Amino acid sequence: MTKPAADSRNQSEVAADVAEIVARARRAQEAITDWDQQRVDELVTAVGWSIVRKDHAETLAQLAVDEGGFGTYADKLTKIQRRVNGLLADMHGMQTVGVIEEDPARGLVKIAKPVGVLAALIPTTGPDATPPMKALMALKGRNAIVVAPHPRTCKTSELAVEYMREACAQVGAPQDLIISLTSPSIDKTRELMRQADVVVATGGAAMVRAAYSSGTPAYGVGVGNAVHVVDETADLDDAAAMIAAAKTFDLATSCLADNSVIIADAIYADLMERLATAGGYLCNEEEKARLQAAMWPDGGEIPALDVIAKSAAHIASLAGIQISPGTTFLMVEEDGTGPDHPFSGEKLSVVLAVYRYGGDIADAVGTINDITAYQGLGHTCGIHTRLNEHVDALAFGTRTARVMVNQSLNEGAGSARNGLPFTLSLSCGTWGGNITTENVNARHFINVTWVSRPIAPRPVSEEDLFSGHWAKYGA
Repeated sequence: MTKPAADSRNQSEVAADVAEIVARARRAQEAITDWDQQRVDELVTAVGWSIVRKDHAETLAQLAVDEGGFGTYADKLTKIQRRVNGLLADMHGMQTVGVIEEDPARGLVKIAKPVGVLAALIPTTGPDATPPMKALMALKGRNAIVVAPHPRTCKTSELAVEYMREACAQVGAPQDLIISLTSPSIDKTRELMRQADVVVATGGAAMVRAAYSSGTPAYGVGVGNAVHVVDETADLDDAAAMIAAAKTFDLATSCLADNSVIIADAIYADLMERLATAGGYLCNEEEKARLQAAMWPDGGEIPALDVIAKSAAHIASLAGIQISPGTTFLMVEEDGTGPDHPFSGEKLSVVLAVYRYGGDIADAVGTINDITAYQGLGHTCGIHTRLNEHVDALAFGTRTARVMVNQSLNEGAGSARNGLPFTLSLSCGTWGGNITTENVNARHFINVTWVSRPIAPRPVSEEDLFSGHWAKYGA
């Protein structure tokens, strides 16, 4: 990935520039602190519509492809509309203003308040949908947001911000509730993180580490590298369709795109045949070696920029592999994990590593843990199965925040077919160096004041607390 350029000016000048932007955002946020839920929801609806309306969504999708060179227009258009509409549906009826919960039995009342100014770090692979997703979550809690675009795709993010600012004005809200950093750089982004009230960082590991080291509360995401298991009871046609869909959507820009699939021996040949029918091409050992050389020409863990979110035909041509016109993704058989087996990591491309296991689901769980221990700890895995005990094996045995059952792994970011919150920020818990395992959503961007009133005393005796211990070990 292209790194943000360092700002050559004096650091004090950078700090002053960022301070002026944050001050504008803070004034705008303070102007809506007393808005009621209805007015907040009108603002959120207007901003959401400014992004998903056909002409704006199409323009953003095309600019994202033209500017960044990643993914496809059709899939970016789908992502913009599906993600934003899904988030708006999630937030419909959600209370984020005033009293949000009352518990008379415990004498508790909870009151929602803004967190202030958010700093939103935007990845180069998601300059179109990520700014509005974060902005909508921020606005729902009466916050302001300053977007830090990636320099490679800053025009796309700036256009999204401009659409949203126009929507703010339409409903009588301050436009500075949403601001984009101009001429983004490493220094500006670091300074923004330092001056904001909370950071939400989506992007590479270095970006997330910087967010956590900024001294400001931060929500980050972990490294991707999602893994899919297909057992002997699975609906193989559905499994192949779901794996192919996630692997190829927007040419694998999503951190949820299948990076590895682990297949039971009993159905290995059948599923591989179906994956081939779905657009996959299985490389032989010689082709695998050439593909590895093309993807990691200098070694390391991150693939070359020239293969990230590019078509199967483009990647194959780099490796000198002949594929048919209908091929949409490449497959390589793998049996190891770690730095000596780079295909076991996050490939950010339409390349799928294929493993097999002997039928004991514990073997598949072990392979998941080996793969994610190298890259992707805490993120997401999935399984196609008819056996609840196999679901439980993954749920209890893996260090992942999401276990997707008989779905596309991309649905881990929210879907009409499941109850997960719609988001583009998927946290990975302490396994992935994050503070939560949740899909980051609007509820993460409110402060809650707890009002406690006295209730009838609830005495607890030592007998109630320790009788079991005394009976077993003595008083």
